[in-house]
Amino acid sequence: MLFEVWAPQARDRVTLELDGTGHPLERDAERAGWWTGVVPAEDGDRYGYSLDGGPVLPDPRSRRQPDGPDGLSAVVDHSAYVWFNEAPRLRLRAAVLYELHVGTFTPDGTLDAAAERLGELAGLGITHVELMPLCPFPGTRGWGYDGVAPWAVHEPYGGPTALKRFVDTAHGLGMGVVLDVVHNHLGPDGNHLPSFGPYFTDTHHTPWGAAVNLDAPGSDEVRRYLRDSALAWLQDYRIDGLRLDAVHALVDDRALTFLEELSEAVDELAREQGRQHFLIAESDLADPRTTTPRVSGGLGLHAQWNDDFHHALHTALTGEDQGYYADFASAPLAALAKTLTHVFFHDGTYSSFRARHHGRPVDRVRTPAHRFLGYAQTHDQIGNRALGDRLSATLSPGLLACAATLVLTGPSVPMLFMGEEWGATTPWMYFTDHTDEELAEAVRRGRRREFAEHGWAEEDIPDPQDPSTRDRSVLDRTERERAPHNRLAAWHRELIALRRTLPDLTDPDLAAVRVAFDEEARWLAFRRGVLRIAVNLGKEPVAIPLGTNGRDRVLAAWEPVEAPGADGLLRLPAECAVVLTDG
Repeated sequence: MLFEVWAPQARDRVTLELDGTGHPLERDAERAGWWTGVVPAEDGDRYGYSLDGGPVLPDPRSRRQPDGPDGLSAVVDHSAYVWFNEAPRLRLRAAVLYELHVGTFTPDGTLDAAAERLGELAGLGITHVELMPLCPFPGTRGWGYDGVAPWAVHEPYGGPTALKRFVDTAHGLGMGVVLDVVHNHLGPDGNHLPSFGPYFTDTHHTPWGAAVNLDAPGSDEVRRYLRDSALAWLQDYRIDGLRLDAVHALVDDRALTFLEELSEAVDELAREQGRQHFLIAESDLADPRTTTPRVSGGLGLHAQWNDDFHHALHTALTGEDQGYYADFASAPLAALAKTLTHVFFHDGTYSSFRARHHGRPVDRVRTPAHRFLGYAQTHDQIGNRALGDRLSATLSPGLLACAATLVLTGPSVPMLFMGEEWGATTPWMYFTDHTDEELAEAVRRGRRREFAEHGWAEEDIPDPQDPSTRDRSVLDRTERERAPHNRLAAWHRELIALRRTLPDLTDPDLAAVRVAFDEEARWLAFRRGVLRIAVNLGKEPVAIPLGTNGRDRVLAAWEPVEAPGADGLLRLPAECAVVLTDG
């Protein structure tokens, strides 16, 4: 078996330690900084690398870390797994995504336990399951955004083979799998990359410290490291797409950016395999160039999360106006209308949260709606609240139904956060399992200090390190059988079915979307083809002047609703949503 490692930090020698035996590696004459050697090895064999006689460290490109980030790596024979199902051919335009955290989706918190529940999501109408990060991180429980070893799967989740079984099961049910990957930083605990080479640079700084080296000396190999790890998920595990975490934090001053290189490589792999691979960016920039095709001067990613839609919807539903919600909260329905038709609220407008102008307009004529994801809740927007409270903690079932309607019938690709479909009442809190006590205490104090500044008592903030914080975040599926949760689940299923069967709901034409609203009366209505969708977020019934052509029919309604009469008025009960057709 060929062992190779990029270790320009090594001065004289690199030794492969394989199952307790040392094997000297040789410098690669054609690749600067690379050391290679052919040594017999089998699946499961433990190994690591010693540089210049130093400690044995895990492989930077490790495919498995059986004992966690600080342990030895293990050989993985990807050819040993027998696949049973082909990946379905699914278009992003028609997708309905479901964000899932493996560690809290079931009490067991494993990939195999999650796979057993995939039939429920297929029955709901989900097309793609979006897994939060799976790379190894310290301890057993955590969000996964402080992971290391970007080729490996967190062992407590089940390791590499369990992920293959999960993907295989999803494909057998006709669903795709999207994986959240983190390229903008690696966790501080168990991160041994600096011992090998210049993976990080002090040229730039990020919220997590030194930046990943994308443009300083040695960055060619670092970019290749990240690109190859991304492609490995698509090749070795048959993952269908990747969600790229916080791409705005990828500091990259090179003329050809890393994201362009990655999108080109993914497109090429998709052509080779005849599959539908895609990249979804999380970006704070409100910049349509993120998803503009490379031939038109963009980065070429296939879609991006749209937090502006979330913020507008959240303020319209809750009335919250703190922090970045302030600009949206002054006229929330107007903000919501803008994000439904123009995607970004901040498209060159002044952002009081940033104290500067922000964003760039979307070309609605040339940009398809499926370049953007719309959602009412995500792991960030729930877990980064002080108590991890979902919308269901404060909103009525009717308002939750309105939120689902706006997400699932809007022009963007819809995404749900696990449990949202039944209005789960379990919180989803921030939790960690750092083995470094100093780091654990720093995280604990930092969390409490942050929310104390916003008026929370420190003792009320959940301790991220307490195992009960994770346990309280696990979904309670018994809720689904009880009212009003069962009714909400049925409403989500009905809306998703409409999205699958009515072409107007996946029409990519942003310029064709028409919106009307009344800020004071708290209603909003919009048209998509022959369909008209209306929500009443207020506590009183409203009469909405939709007009009529005599062919109006109600396709779905949260409460009993009649189509507009001769006067053209749609009479909508309080906290109610309706989907109509006039075709």
